[in-house]
Amino acid sequence: MAGEAAERSQSGPNFTYFSFFSELHHSDHVVATTVETLVISIVFLVSVAANAGAAALVTWERRLLANKTILTLNLFVADLLFVSMIPLIVAVRWTVSWKLGFTACRTVLYVICMSGCVTITTLASISVERVQAILRLQTVPTLNPRMVTVTIVFIWAFSALTTLPLSLFFTVMEVDFPEQERVHICTLKWPDTTGEIVWNVSFTALCFLLPGLIIVVSYSKILQIAKSCRRRLRTRDSQPPVVESTEYHVSRQDMKLFRTLLVLVLSFLIMWSPIFINIFLILARNFLGHLYISSTMFFWVVTFTLANSALNPILYSVCQFKNAWRKLCCGSAVVPLRKEPGGSGQRRGMHP
Repeated sequence: MAGEAAERSQSGPNFTYFSFFSELHHSDHVVATTVETLVISIVFLVSVAANAGAAALVTWERRLLANKTILTLNLFVADLLFVSMIPLIVAVRWTVSWKLGFTACRTVLYVICMSGCVTITTLASISVERVQAILRLQTVPTLNPRMVTVTIVFIWAFSALTTLPLSLFFTVMEVDFPEQERVHICTLKWPDTTGEIVWNVSFTALCFLLPGLIIVVSYSKILQIAKSCRRRLRTRDSQPPVVESTEYHVSRQDMKLFRTLLVLVLSFLIMWSPIFINIFLILARNFLGHLYISSTMFFWVVTFTLANSALNPILYSVCQFKNAWRKLCCGSAVVPLRKEPGGSGQRRGMHP
C-alpha cells in the first residue's frame, strides 16, 4: 500500500508501521510534491507574517503590559514554533526516505502536538484570568509577573509532558517496499497497544476537550454576570436605595475578548479535529488490516491543521483591533460625529 511501511512486527501478520510523511509510492512524485511544497510554504509565510504582525499590534496598542497581554503573546510564540517544523516536512516529502536523523524524527510531531496543546491551554488560561479579574473587581488591567510566569511555565511544562511519548517512541526504521530499495521511515513504535490507546484518549481529553470546556464555562460565567448587571441597572431607578452585595462589572472590552476567545476555540476545534481523527484511524489500522490511510492524506490533514497558526493571529487581530487594521490598510480613520454650533452635526472628513 502506498504510504505504509511493509515491515511486520510481532503484533500480528497484518500489522504495518505507518510512514507518516514519507510517501513510499507516488505515481507522479515531482508534480504532487511541487504542489504540496507551494501550499505548505504559503501557510508558513502567511503564518510567520501574521503572527509577527499581530504580536507587534498587541504590543503597540496595549503599551501598558497586563496579564492577558503576556498570555496573548504566548499564543503567537506557540504558533511560530508550530510552523517551524514545515521545512522538515517539505524536506522529507522530497527525499521520501527519512534522511534527517533520529533527533529530527523525534522532534517533528512532538513539537506540532505540543504547540497545539500550548495554544488551546493558553486560550483557557486567558479566559480564567479574565473571570478572576472580574470577580476581584479589577477594573483596570494589571500585571502580576509572578502569576504570569507561573502560568506560562505550567502551560509549557504541561504541554511538553502530555506529548512526551511522541518524542520517546518515534524512531527511524529501515523497511522493505515492493519495487523499491530499502528505505528509512520515521514512524511511531509503541512498546504495546494498551499504552498507545491510553495516550490517545488522554491526550485528546487533556489537550482538546478539557481546555475547550474551561473556556465555555468561563464565557457562561461572564454572560451570567453581564445579565445580572443589566438587570440591576434596570431595577435601580424603580426601587429605593438599598444596601447591595458586591457588584461585579463586565466591561465591553472583556465581552469582546471572550467572544474572540470563542472564535479562536471554534477555529481550533474545526482545524485540529481532522488530525485527532487521523491519530485514532492510525491506531485503528493496527487492528483492521483493510483500513487504508496514505501518507499524502496525512500530509494534507497536517497542512490544514498548520493553517490554523496563520488563521489564529488574523482572527484575533480582526476581532480585537478592527480600527487599527482599518487604519493600517486604508491609512485613515473615521472620526465620530461632532455637534457644530447651531445644533447641526456634520461628519468630519477622513484624516490621515
